[in-house]
Amino acid sequence: MGLFTKDIATLQDLFLHQLQDIYYAENQITKALPKMIDKATAPALKKGFETHLRETEGQIARLERAFDQLGEKAKAVTCPAIDGIIKEANEVAGEIADKTVLDAALIASAQAVEHYEITRYGTLIAWAEQLGHSEVATLLAETLEEEKATDEKLTGLATKVNARAEAA
Repeated sequence: MGLFTKDIATLQDLFLHQLQDIYYAENQITKALPKMIDKATAPALKKGFETHLRETEGQIARLERAFDQLGEKAKAVTCPAIDGIIKEANEVAGEIADKTVLDAALIASAQAVEHYEITRYGTLIAWAEQLGHSEVATLLAETLEEEKATDEKLTGLATKVNARAEAA
């Protein structure tokens, strides 16, 4: 089902489709994070990725609760955006020999993921509220706050790592 096909006729259809999209994205992120943990050399970055992996697993469980509240089966639809962001991250990371510069690239890639998630969750919350799914909106808002906090932590790490990368 493409984003703008006849299968999406209502805001509810669009909402469900985007919920399936972010469900796919979160599952792909749980596959990508262990690789990022292995590549990271800064201890704080490695620890941050480990923490976010656990958070992401909780976010997937929260999405599954949202599907339940909607009376829907938790199902994923391919998200080309997250696939592209992860592919780009892998390509860039594979081209960097200096470990400090690699850490800077990993942070940039992680922030690209976070920014995608922040936009998706913001939209989903607005639609959930519009459609009267207040309990689902609350679940999604909890995840949105985690995503924003992760982005802020990454920005803090980037300040230190980028300075070391520049000196390298």
